[in-house]
Amino acid sequence: MRDANRAQLLVELSRAREQTLRLVEHLEPAQWQVPYLNIVNPPLWELGHIAWFQEYWCHRWHPQREPLACLLSEGDAWFDSRSLDHRPRWDLPLPPWVAVREYMSDVLDGTLDRLERAPETPDGLYFFRLALFHEQMHIEALAYTWQTVGVPLGSPLHGRETMPANPERPAGRLPCAGGEWTLGSEAKSAFVFDNEKWAHPVRIEPFDIDARCVSNAQFIEFIRDGGYQNGAWWDAHDFERIKREARQFPIYWRERDGHLERRRFAQWEAIPAHEPVVHVSAIEAQAYCRWAGRALPSEAQWEIAAHQNKRFKWGEQVWEWTRNPFAPFAGFSADPYREYSQPAFGNTRVVRGGSYLTPRPLVHAKFRNFFDPARSDMFIGFRTVSV
Repeated sequence: MRDANRAQLLVELSRAREQTLRLVEHLEPAQWQVPYLNIVNPPLWELGHIAWFQEYWCHRWHPQREPLACLLSEGDAWFDSRSLDHRPRWDLPLPPWVAVREYMSDVLDGTLDRLERAPETPDGLYFFRLALFHEQMHIEALAYTWQTVGVPLGSPLHGRETMPANPERPAGRLPCAGGEWTLGSEAKSAFVFDNEKWAHPVRIEPFDIDARCVSNAQFIEFIRDGGYQNGAWWDAHDFERIKREARQFPIYWRERDGHLERRRFAQWEAIPAHEPVVHVSAIEAQAYCRWAGRALPSEAQWEIAAHQNKRFKWGEQVWEWTRNPFAPFAGFSADPYREYSQPAFGNTRVVRGGSYLTPRPLVHAKFRNFFDPARSDMFIGFRTVSV
């Protein structure tokens, strides 16, 4: 979708909105009220923000003048995440869902009308692509909100209700010859996120990498070997945190009658041995790697393996941690949506790939996602490389 034409964007913007609405159509009144957590948003606010973002960049913004007025008189005060801290979003006097849904519909209608008349050039379609990808990110964010608070997902997203499992026979490790690789996106690309600017050569030494992400069965070996009790596998401050939280296994797991179970949205179930382990933080992934005598891949290692080996499976199960702090490439400059990357530089970790709940148009081998390394609420796992 990065080089989607007008006709494709018309379809995908409408499809994204259908997916967004399916994520809330099953909610009971009480389920709209989620407790304050610094890793999720109030659902009504998130829906209004999706529409506000699309309206702002596709209808209102202009590089040489002040933005046009919002369709909602208080829309900027309610839904502009750039000027509204996280905690106050729970206390806003937001309009009822019926009014927010009408706003979403009006904005989308206006967006599609403007898209019909937009120049079919990279600049002419840029903000429509940006709005599409932004909504798709929030689609997955709503899904991990329901996982966090224990609400059913409702209807399957993208035709997928469960994560595809790995084959029962381990896929083994893939040798990578390394060499010179181009990290980042080319200036001639139809669409790039600003943190991908710009393409530059990197030198990669030979290594091997897991063909598939670490499975639940493999991670359980780490748990049973006392992995959460042995400080040798953790950085000291991370181990102190694990002890404070009395963690013995990943979030959303529990032990019952001697058996480990996990919660998938609202349902407790036996842990599928051959699925990738999911909802693990980068610090848990790093501890596992040390225990296994391995390491998390760099984003360059991940990317060269994804491009060069057909047995390297990615983007259909879980997002994947890398060991790289999220930082700008040389030559970085912020795009008009300046708050997308810059605030996260230096305090988050690069994540690659995509999960089974990631909208397919968002999945791209150059996409640099990023999260706090202590977070584990996303649909995220990892694979290992040789040290």
